[in-house]
Amino acid sequence: MNFISEPIEPVVASMNTSRLAVGEPAVPVLFKWRGREYTVVEVLETRRQTSRCHSGSDEQYVRRHWFKVRTADGSIMQIYFDRQPASSREAKKRWWLYSISK
Repeated sequence: MNFISEPIEPVVASMNTSRLAVGEPAVPVLFKWRGREYTVVEVLETRRQTSRCHSGSDEQYVRRHWFKVRTADGSIMQIYFDRQPASSREAKKRWWLYSISK
């Protein structure tokens, strides 16, 4: 497994919106990374990363949505959607490639 931790650029027209009904972001079917396009052919696993509310209440908030996907070239990739970017400068970098395995 190779750890990457770099932003990816989803092709908006390709977004699969079927997960919106369960409170998850639309998953990109096509995205660009390092100048190359990748096609997601299967979502293998999903999970949510939560943490406590910053205001001190006992509520839990979803911080990231993780997806383990298979791409057309056979790679298994871990991608995630960051619901709260670290800064306003990072606001456009919401989708990240975390790791790749072949």
